Amino acid sequence: MKARDAAELVRLPAVLTIPGDSLAGGAAAGWPYGKRGWAMPAASACFYLAGMALNDYADRELDAVERPERPIPSGRVRPGEALALASGLTGAGLGIAAAVGGRAALRIAVPVAAAAWTYDLVAKDTPAGPAVMASARGLDVLLGAGGRPRRAVLPACAVAGHTLGVTTLSRGEVHGGSRRSGMAALATTASAATAAVVAALPGRHTGRRAGRAAALGRSRHAAVTGPACATRHGAAATGRVDAARRVTAATAAFAATYVGTVGRAQARAARNPDAATVRTATGAGVRGVIGLQAALVAGTGAIGLAAGLLAAGPVARLASKVVSPT
Repeated sequence: MKARDAAELVRLPAVLTIPGDSLAGGAAAGWPYGKRGWAMPAASACFYLAGMALNDYADRELDAVERPERPIPSGRVRPGEALALASGLTGAGLGIAAAVGGRAALRIAVPVAAAAWTYDLVAKDTPAGPAVMASARGLDVLLGAGGRPRRAVLPACAVAGHTLGVTTLSRGEVHGGSRRSGMAALATTASAATAAVVAALPGRHTGRRAGRAAALGRSRHAAVTGPACATRHGAAATGRVDAARRVTAATAAFAATYVGTVGRAQARAARNPDAATVRTATGAGVRGVIGLQAALVAGTGAIGLAAGLLAAGPVARLASKVVSPT
């Protein structure tokens, strides 16, 4: 199997859309793996690439009719090679997850891998298919959260919702879709963007209670130490408020970018759901999740990391001109 054929088999450019899953989960959970957590996106990437190879293995007979140019039906890749690659990448993903987070990580990594294999081999053409794929991506976010999955529930739901809409819409890539699927995808995009902004709002959990306690503490402290110290505490509180506003504004900007790129394409597919328009919208959805991931990461205060994630978007678009991501 040639490298170029392998890249086409696994739809290599699309792998740039994966690291943001576990990074969003890790950021929401307070980076539970420490420095080792930076390796977790590699596990996610292995699972994704394995799923892509397994997808073509499972679809080899259908692709012989609908997409004869794909690597397996064209004879450039043997079915056994695709299956072996999928198995090897899955094993690599599990190994990386175990090395990074031990048993806690494996408790999530194994379901991620199982969901990917279930989708490709069993559920893809059933009504449950989009939900199974969405669960795989949602679990991938939780993979980054380690032993603190509750902290990453909202980001996981946002990514899962996005995936549900894109996967449902993608069913019309060959023969065309329906306006209903286009509208449903657009609705999930709007919901995911809203969830990202809500997650960034100050005081979403305990912030209001903490703010009242801090204010009471400052007033008591001022009574003991005098107005000068109280002024310093007031300035610090103002700085925290300003920082929170910057985080919310940055998150909203990233979310708007996400809606602008993904939502516009989906709106066109809702108006005119022919196969070509649906394929374009599906590609935009596959690549555009990076904007959602950036918004989720920015909501935790890691604005620089979010900007770095978003920079992968143009790279993915350029690479997709060489190798299709869908």
